[in-house]
Amino acid sequence: MVIKKIVEKLKGKKREIEEEEVEIVTPEEEKKNKVYVMKLKDFNDTYQVQNLLREGYVVILSIKELKTKDVSELKRSVDRIRKTVEAIGGDIVGVEEDIIIATPSGIKVER
Repeated sequence: MVIKKIVEKLKGKKREIEEEEVEIVTPEEEKKNKVYVMKLKDFNDTYQVQNLLREGYVVILSIKELKTKDVSELKRSVDRIRKTVEAIGGDIVGVEEDIIIATPSGIKVER
């Protein structure tokens, strides 16, 4: 009923309504960088690393334990993590011999 009255009043007025471009600026969401440090003990830990990367964590990974245990399993794990990083647009880098840093999208490691 109220809307009907408003429409009738607007129809009665011969005033032109001008179009106007309005820019709406919204504050960006606050991004918090999260870092997770863990040891890669076996191939099953690879799934946790993948999930952490998908959730936006930077993962600092010690590979020493798996390296001494089974090098072929280490290669499979690192290859799977590398593919995940590439798929999400992140970055991966080896630091020294026993540390890997994997990042989600938007975070690059300077070399």
